[in-house]
Amino acid sequence: MRQVPVPRETLERCALRAQLRGDPMLGTAFPAGRVLLVEQPGPWGVAGLGASRFDHEIAAELERKAAAKGIRTLAIRHFGRTRAGGLRRWALADCRAGREEQRWGSYRFDTDLLDLALDGTEGVRLPQPTFLVCAHSRHDVCCALRGRPVARAFAELCPDRVWECSHIGGERFAANVLVLPTGLMYGRVLPFAAREFIDAADAGEVVGALLRGRVGYVPAAQAAMAFAHEQLALRRVDEVRVTGVHRRHGEPTVVGLATLHGPVEVTVAVHRARPEKLTCRASADSPALVYRPIRIVPVAE
Repeated sequence: MRQVPVPRETLERCALRAQLRGDPMLGTAFPAGRVLLVEQPGPWGVAGLGASRFDHEIAAELERKAAAKGIRTLAIRHFGRTRAGGLRRWALADCRAGREEQRWGSYRFDTDLLDLALDGTEGVRLPQPTFLVCAHSRHDVCCALRGRPVARAFAELCPDRVWECSHIGGERFAANVLVLPTGLMYGRVLPFAAREFIDAADAGEVVGALLRGRVGYVPAAQAAMAFAHEQLALRRVDEVRVTGVHRRHGEPTVVGLATLHGPVEVTVAVHRARPEKLTCRASADSPALVYRPIRIVPVAE
């Protein structure tokens, strides 16, 4: 019997190379503030839901409707094999500040989702955090090599709240984990840290060392929030809130924040890093944008 080669981590993999370079992660969460999750077991192609066993035309229409409302669509599946047929799950998560909520429902036929209201009025509210672990191997091998062991470790602790998901960006930061409904995105998560990670999320806390950013915000604001959590020793997600982003051409961005200790301003510089191969599938080197908080100052009320 012919043996199929098993992918393994080597120095050619984008995640290991980025880790050895020390690529900064701040400000790399995607900009959509709401997320539509669609359970679709089985393999996913590069395009995720639209390249799975889900009806391709319906997937395209569903993604179009969601995108028109600023919602990102992700395919999800439980870790391990899932029996085909029967009911599948869907969820709509709102990660916007002050509106954090996730609602879950079920569907049987792909066409059912075309009638789904995308206004957050359908489904049952789930109070505990949900963990999405990117394990989209067809998009980038690193997502599976590093993501699947993390998904397994999480699933052993809280199987009903852990899903593998399609591409969420930042392959070179694998393993990537998105926590809903806070929208906090993390990179370089390791399996052995699963218990501490889950406990922190359940307590509403930020895991600063692994934080990439919070979805729904511009990159500079994501970096500023992470910096404030670190510099002001603020552990909870709700202790830092963006009040304004001020950009001037050619100058660093100033982000206004409301914090538990009062209002502050964080100055964030941005520059292009040296071109590198940023994904395993990349055919050429590209420069990544790096967001670097350089100071935080209190603001008189």
